[in-house]
Amino acid sequence: MFRIGFGYDAHRLVKDRPLILGGVKIPFTLGLEGHSDADVLIHAIMDAVTGALGKGDIGLHFPDTDPAFKGADSLMLLKEVMDWVKDAGLCVNNLDATIVAEQPKLAPFVPAMRERLAAALGSHHVNIKATTTEGMGFCGRQEGIAAYAVISLTGE
Repeated sequence: MFRIGFGYDAHRLVKDRPLILGGVKIPFTLGLEGHSDADVLIHAIMDAVTGALGKGDIGLHFPDTDPAFKGADSLMLLKEVMDWVKDAGLCVNNLDATIVAEQPKLAPFVPAMRERLAAALGSHHVNIKATTTEGMGFCGRQEGIAAYAVISLTGE
């Protein structure tokens, strides 16, 4: 069995919030607005996983209207989603994800993100990239950060 899922997420940059990407706190003057910790990378990955499983999107399972998820650690939510993967008799074959952000420069933090995500996903086939939009669009104007993820799951 082989399944593929695609995920996307974006959040607005705001003052007085920490910037957390891939479960790593990034030193920066702005953070991402959201009900949870607003980790766009993990949210995109979770949407890719739920897509591969045919389980809708993360808003269905972790709605921003539910106070239980206020300030939630997205890495912990990802671990819950990974339980669904195991229950389906599947495992992660590989993950490829891209973060779109003009600032801050993310390359120094990618190894730590990869390490945390590999542990949560139970796979060492984790690739994380960061890019800019050369000043174009909401990411280029530094209004927000977006992330895309593609995941493949395999099983018997």
